[in-house]
Amino acid sequence: MEPNHCSNKQTKELLDAVGFIWNHSLSFLNSMALKCAIQLGISDAIKKHGKPMTLVELTNSLSIHPNKASSLHQMMRLLVHNNFYTTQILPTGEEAYDLTLNSELLLKDHPLTHAPLALIGITPQLTEPSHHFASWFQSHDQSCESSFHVAQGMHLYKGMPSDTKLNDLFNLAMASDSRLISSLLLTNNKFKALIQGIESIVDVGGGTGTMVKAIAEAFPEVNCILFDQPHVVNNLQLNEIRNLTYVAGDMFKSIPQANVVLLKWILHNWSDENCIKILEKCKEAIPSREKGGKLLIIDMVVGIPINNENHSRSQFLADIQMSYLFGGKERTEQQWKFLFDKAGFCDYNILPILGSRSVIEVFPA
Repeated sequence: MEPNHCSNKQTKELLDAVGFIWNHSLSFLNSMALKCAIQLGISDAIKKHGKPMTLVELTNSLSIHPNKASSLHQMMRLLVHNNFYTTQILPTGEEAYDLTLNSELLLKDHPLTHAPLALIGITPQLTEPSHHFASWFQSHDQSCESSFHVAQGMHLYKGMPSDTKLNDLFNLAMASDSRLISSLLLTNNKFKALIQGIESIVDVGGGTGTMVKAIAEAFPEVNCILFDQPHVVNNLQLNEIRNLTYVAGDMFKSIPQANVVLLKWILHNWSDENCIKILEKCKEAIPSREKGGKLLIIDMVVGIPINNENHSRSQFLADIQMSYLFGGKERTEQQWKFLFDKAGFCDYNILPILGSRSVIEVFPA
């Protein structure tokens, strides 16, 4: 296409392409605007106000200097465009901002708040390695598993115990996600049927225990075990739930015995080789299928029918995130089947009941 000889159609296509590139090169500002909204507490200010807030009211509530009000307006315009807030015109003719479900989930005191999960994904320690994509692809150093490894010189999980701030945010993020997942699954009859009748379950890599505590309270007849690394488990307060115990250890060495092993958002962090090792340890921890042994995996299954663009896009983005942080991946059904076959499992069933994620029931021989 010669710039000086463009038809009207070619001109439009050229400008559309330029706009497309701009949108992608600047889309990081969507994440930064979200981070700003959480850190400023915009949602909390509107909720506390009890009704839609004008720009002046929001500026005053957030203790922002009046000289920066116009910049806050620009930020809010982007956040409104991205469906975090809505606007309405008051009888005075002023524009006022109100919450949406998206921004309600950013409230610090919302029972299903996702603010920590949003922040962990855009914290500098986890975004900076993405600048090393090209150097990692071109590196011949097989010891570097990921772009994060190139940037930091180690696996993320090796450095996390010594980074208290990042470790605390990570635990908060995982807990917030587990509250959402447990609230959805424990009111879902299909999932409840997977738990009913079992004697015991071990939540591998269960963090601070939000998910397994919910299961223990919903199923008091089930013996529940929270299993995670010593630096996670040893810092937890002793629980008051009769049917829940804490065990510290390494899932690559051994996993506590139980009828069911739960793996929530664990395997996508790891390479196929490491996943097979984890799954083999899971298989050692459970009885045969005839005696009630199985795995419950909560993770993405890329490519299964979702019919939602947001969920599909989140799968592709999460896939890249797992790659540059851990050397892991979000897997298709065929990729999951490969892991199950290699680890000695004989059958599985996928329940696509969590938006971009699914529950996978996996059976040993």
